[in-house]
Amino acid sequence: MVRILVVEDEKMLADAIAEWLRREAFAVDVVYDGAAALERVPVNEYDVVVLDRDLPLVHGDDVCRAVGASGAAARVLMLTAAAGIRDRVAGLGIGADDYLTKPFAFAELSARVHALGRRARPAAPPVLERAGIRLDPARREVFRHGRVVPLANKEFAVLTELMRAGGAVVSAEQLLEKAWDENIDPFTNVVRVTVMKLRRKLGEPQVVETVPGVGYRVP
Repeated sequence: MVRILVVEDEKMLADAIAEWLRREAFAVDVVYDGAAALERVPVNEYDVVVLDRDLPLVHGDDVCRAVGASGAAARVLMLTAAAGIRDRVAGLGIGADDYLTKPFAFAELSARVHALGRRARPAAPPVLERAGIRLDPARREVFRHGRVVPLANKEFAVLTELMRAGGAVVSAEQLLEKAWDENIDPFTNVVRVTVMKLRRKLGEPQVVETVPGVGYRVP
């Protein structure tokens, strides 16, 4: 699951971007100024920061530099109304990984976010296989012993994280961080409910184990 921070001072545009990306099964947080962005980046492990360049309080250029200096794995997609070559070169020069001029098509935005998300993560096998499960992240397909298993977005995200762990235990907190955004209640039982649905859909024998007091794993 790719986690994204959208930083855009035009609230309607920021919320529209977030809504579009959530439909694409991304986990999205939103802030409306550069100072708030600088507070979020060190706290959450973002894969991609969609960053407006002309921000209040702290300029987008300074936010971009701070993301790079922090050592975070996050990739920066810079948004701006300035479409000149000199502007694009300047944006890339301060550390942006990609550059998109306004106005833009949401389909292109999500395609660029997908590409940056792949670059932000360590290379993973194109298909994950474990315990009779075959999970194809690119095609968003899951099979159990050759049987197609249709999953909702959050179920797919949780199973992907468990499969990527290679048999290690993944805590509920880690699953919340990767599959949901920061607005989720940290005391919610949504992870437990999602795992229950996942077990039911995957069928017998049960493959997602609960490690009491620690988390979940696919052994």
